Amino acid sequence: MRTRRGAAGAVLLVLVFLLAFAGPLVSPWGWDETDFTAFHQEPSARHWLGTTQSGRDVFALTLRGARRSLAIGLLAAVLSTGVAAVIGTAAGFAGGALDRALMWGADLLLVLPPFLVVALLAPGGAWPMLVPVLAAFMWMLTAKVVRAMTRSLREREYVLAARFLGVSGPRVIVRHVSPRLASLLAVDASLTVGVAIIAEGGLSYLGLGVRPPDVSLGTLVAEGHGAAATWPAGAAAGLLVLIVLAVNLLGDGLRDVLDPLRDGR
Repeated sequence: MRTRRGAAGAVLLVLVFLLAFAGPLVSPWGWDETDFTAFHQEPSARHWLGTTQSGRDVFALTLRGARRSLAIGLLAAVLSTGVAAVIGTAAGFAGGALDRALMWGADLLLVLPPFLVVALLAPGGAWPMLVPVLAAFMWMLTAKVVRAMTRSLREREYVLAARFLGVSGPRVIVRHVSPRLASLLAVDASLTVGVAIIAEGGLSYLGLGVRPPDVSLGTLVAEGHGAAATWPAGAAAGLLVLIVLAVNLLGDGLRDVLDPLRDGR
């Protein structure tokens, strides 16, 4: 809250969460309900954002899609950052053959076209399985940064002293290395949420991610694309932009606060 961008992002993200999770409590329609008297109707008092061609309430569907996209983005970001932290610290602290093997694997994944590979591996319809597939192609660059920082930290006096005293490597990493990486990992996780949500939206738009009868923001944009009216896709697209903007502002604010080099300190 010490920066305007961070405060704006945090407030905006809280409002989005409240809308996504508390909005269904005031909605007169469920996301899986069909109004057989209103097919592709404009926004009205009965249907606040109108209905789709199949008679489903756009407001309820948009909130359902927001919950699904937020869940996928948050879980993929946490998993990706966790993998980057484990692999980066292990490679940087151990060095040698383990370092070369882990970084070779990261370089190999960086060469592959991520969207194409994810599209081939994405299990359409099973959104929990989509989380590890997305996370598998978002950890490499962060792992390289973590490795470089760990190589620097392992030469610090307090780390050398702990190793000379016989403290095991994993314990040194947990007690002396990981706390110094916390700010980097927090910023990376917040920014990765937006990347994961966009990736999921793109896959779902192409029919390779979440599939009917379930919905996400990407499937709603795809359903409304090319329709005579723009409100079904416009509501989902606007909320998607709002979520990505919020997490990016929050990530920028965290970086400004947690990175002392940005203030010249």
